[in-house]
Amino acid sequence: MARQCEICGKSPSYGNNVSHAHNLTRRRWNPNLQRVHAIVNGARKTLRVCTACIRAGKVTKAA
Repeated sequence: MARQCEICGKSPSYGNNVSHAHNLTRRRWNPNLQRVHAIVNGARKTLRVCTACIRAGKVTKAA
C-alpha cells in the first residue's frame, strides 16, 4: 500500500538533510496519514487520509 492520501493524492516529498558542515544526505517527508472510517457512496469504508483533508472537511466521518 502506497503512503499516499486517498482523497488528494498527497505523497512523500524528497530532499536533503543538511548538516552544519553542509554534508547532504537524502531524506523524505511523509504526509501525516490517518486511518478514518468514512462514508463513501453511502457505505462505510476505511480510508488513509492526510490530516489536511480531514481538517478541510473533504471526508465525512462515519459514526
